[in-house]
Amino acid sequence: MAPEPPPPRASYRTTGSTCLHPLSELLGIPLDQVNFVACQLFALLAALWFRLYLHPAKSSPAVRHAFATILGTYFVIFCFGWYSVHLFVLVLMCYGILVTASVSSIHRYTFFVAMGYLTICHISRIYIFHYGVLTTDFSGPLMIITQKITTLAFQVHDGLGRRAEDLSAEQHRLAIKVKPSFLEYLSYLLNFMSVIAGPCNHFKDYVAFIEGRHTHMKLLEVNGKHKDSHSLPEPSPTGAVMHKLCVTLVSLLLFLTLTKTFPVTCLAEDWFVQEADFPTRLCYLYVVMQASKPKYYFAWTLADAVNNAAGFGFSGVDKDGRCCWDLLSNLNIWKIETATSFKMYLENWNIQTAAWLKCVCYERVPWCPTVLTFILSALWHGVYPGYYFTFLTGVLVTLAARAVRNNCRHHFLSSKALKCVYDLVTWAVTQLAVSYTVAPFVMLAAEPALSLYTSMYFYLHIISLLIILFLPIKPQAHLQRQPQTANSVNKKKTD
Repeated sequence: MAPEPPPPRASYRTTGSTCLHPLSELLGIPLDQVNFVACQLFALLAALWFRLYLHPAKSSPAVRHAFATILGTYFVIFCFGWYSVHLFVLVLMCYGILVTASVSSIHRYTFFVAMGYLTICHISRIYIFHYGVLTTDFSGPLMIITQKITTLAFQVHDGLGRRAEDLSAEQHRLAIKVKPSFLEYLSYLLNFMSVIAGPCNHFKDYVAFIEGRHTHMKLLEVNGKHKDSHSLPEPSPTGAVMHKLCVTLVSLLLFLTLTKTFPVTCLAEDWFVQEADFPTRLCYLYVVMQASKPKYYFAWTLADAVNNAAGFGFSGVDKDGRCCWDLLSNLNIWKIETATSFKMYLENWNIQTAAWLKCVCYERVPWCPTVLTFILSALWHGVYPGYYFTFLTGVLVTLAARAVRNNCRHHFLSSKALKCVYDLVTWAVTQLAVSYTVAPFVMLAAEPALSLYTSMYFYLHIISLLIILFLPIKPQAHLQRQPQTANSVNKKKTD
């Protein structure tokens, strides 16, 4: 079972700042959550100031790097107190590897040190040391920094340790040809816009943003013929920020109502496990899992808005000529809630983590990429047994869903009516399958997860295994994983 929290009377104790304790008691919200929201709201205001008064046209990159780093460091100390030492230790250790290791091995050393340190912190925080205090979970920012550190190391390796013709088009675009300076390195990892809640982003995109090349670079990617793009007006993020703040507010309201009405602990109660019939369990499981989403929608959308407010996150112009600010978005709520396949759901949930897994694992391992990627994802999230229940179940469901789609979908494309029926059925199946798969992730401990799956008769595990055994995965589904090399892309252009 997960360790029990300290008694409520000690809720003011934290390794972070206690100056907002009166506000915490007034609102009835734990102090760690109040500190988190306060930092993010202050970061939003600081981001607006940063974009207007430390604009690249007015300030040097060094000044922007320094301000972003100093304020981010303060946020870390404010939220986590002495726990923040873990973040600084990891950052400094991996910088030592960056400047001393050979480019042929830099990615391996960095990956094992960063993931090893993160795993040790996960284990010690949960199973070894019980500090007896309530504090914001410092492993969250440590996980984001681990993503950034390893991404940077792989991209340095791509730029300095591999031949250009061996890289995929995306690897070639993001490859780093010159190792970052210490200030650039600290700013990338500890900047106030993403140090608390992410998201992970690419080093070249971040440096382009700091130096004022970000929006013009994206405009050129959209239309390479626009050589005079520097004369175009700079896109304003105001509309995107306001929209995301509205989503954040709605998510907060849902969290304060829906989430507390249907807590995940209901899934371990006797009436659910022993008394409710199977259809009731299935429907209630879906409702509870829906109720657990708003906190993620809130945190990730607010983090996205903070980056956009600073002018970071512009991704180009869509087909209708509208400016898009979704480069750093961690989720697409509409596509999540309307997903008609497990793949579509995963592609729109925790998007930046999925991109990181693809960068450091899926594209690079020679065998069993799906299985190894799920294992890495579980290890990165932590050491609670529930994570491993979820990700191992996810492997089965992913392979089964791929087999069904490859073997059955084309039979329903002959008419709009059949396609509509197919989409409706696959939507319902996908949403229920996701609820079943992620329930242990939210429950954390092994006992309630096993109790839940036993009460559901392990139905999805059994169905997935039968599908994998009797429905072959067509070869072309695997071949789509093979990345295009930069040379192959250039050859297509010349052809």
